[in-house]
Amino acid sequence: MDFKKFLPWIIVAVIIIGGYSWVKGINNTAITLGQTVEQSWGNVQTSYQRRNDLIGNLVNTVKGAADFERTTLTAVIEARAKATSITVDPTNITPEQLAAFNKAQSGVSSSLSRLLVSVERYPELKANQNFLKLQDELASTENQILTARTRFNEAVMPYNTHIKTFPNSLFAGVFGFKEKAYFNAVEGAEKPVEVKF
Repeated sequence: MDFKKFLPWIIVAVIIIGGYSWVKGINNTAITLGQTVEQSWGNVQTSYQRRNDLIGNLVNTVKGAADFERTTLTAVIEARAKATSITVDPTNITPEQLAAFNKAQSGVSSSLSRLLVSVERYPELKANQNFLKLQDELASTENQILTARTRFNEAVMPYNTHIKTFPNSLFAGVFGFKEKAYFNAVEGAEKPVEVKF
């Protein structure tokens, strides 16, 4: 049997199998990293959902104070409704989607801060055990949100790196993999906070 006669076919077969395995590896790694990003995004949403649930309980507790500022409560309720209306597709997270989501959540944080500051004028609320417990849970949830957002960014980095490095970048577009956006600080966060006494 003449081995040299089949050598070109063997080389072609090895190249095809090797190329297939290499492209398959690029695709499967991108899918695995993309799933990690989606899971991390789910954790971010879960943390925000917990905050929204707590806000509903907090608002109901504060409503019990008959002379409490209604405009402050209304602002919190409206900000919460706006924040829950914004959805982000975890398979195609764009900077614009994240910016809108971040802006809405920032509105919730801002109105919630105003609510908690205005509570200081109501001693019966400050002494209410339900209110104090909810306030503690909100502080804990804000820490969970920070952690979830940080982990989301940590999941996005290897995905983006994988699809943007050469030669993976040649195939990423063909397979439909796009760069995912990072969570950034809300606009104006770089400015120092002015403290007034």
